[in-house]
Amino acid sequence: MGQKKSVKQVAKLLAYTLGRRPDEFGLVPDAEGFVKIKTLLKALKEEPGWGFLRRSHLDEILAVFPEPIIEIRNDRIRAVDREHLAEAGPAADMPPVLFTCVRQRAYPHALEKGVRAADTEPVLLSASKEMAIRIGKRLDPDPVLLTVSTPEARKRGSVFCKAGETLYSTREIPAGTFTGPPLPKEKPSASPKPKKTPDPRKSAGSFILDLAVKKEAPKSRGKSKKENTRSWKRDRKRLRREKEKLPF
Repeated sequence: MGQKKSVKQVAKLLAYTLGRRPDEFGLVPDAEGFVKIKTLLKALKEEPGWGFLRRSHLDEILAVFPEPIIEIRNDRIRAVDREHLAEAGPAADMPPVLFTCVRQRAYPHALEKGVRAADTEPVLLSASKEMAIRIGKRLDPDPVLLTVSTPEARKRGSVFCKAGETLYSTREIPAGTFTGPPLPKEKPSASPKPKKTPDPRKSAGSFILDLAVKKEAPKSRGKSKKENTRSWKRDRKRLRREKEKLPF
């Protein structure tokens, strides 16, 4: 068993939680008195000094006590002695205001369409903000707290049932019958950068001919063929004269 609690202490806690005041722990048994084991353990771990509880401790209670205190059926649990449980039924006298929580991501949809129960779980409401937030944190670490006008919700068709001394349940809370914090403002999306238009003249593996090529001045061609011939003749005559002057 746990480091600080005995088997008997755990048994007494379960008998009280499941058989007398489940609403004190934010729990609502179904028509047969069962609650989900997972939900029960979450609720009890919220209590100071009971964070050690595991499914194995429940099995230990069944093994230790000759007369069963609890009954486990698949993933659900209930107290054997349920004589002191408050009877569920339509609520007559109700507080004018109740509180409940929704997930952060579901809040915008809830504002528009209202809050609806899941297939097997009702919407739970409390006269206490603290209890509503406690229940809401089992679904979302940072839930959104809603303030429900019960007279307005009943006018719009909501049916509230008593679930203990402090809790109520319903299948639907219509939009417009509750208030909550304002929705966070959406950040303006950055305008996309204009795409560069590709140069149609450019493509992979190609090049561009620059048609605006500067015309170069024509290169000088040097002496003409006729001028070269004359120069050669003059040189030959000069060599002949030089040769005649030699003494040998």
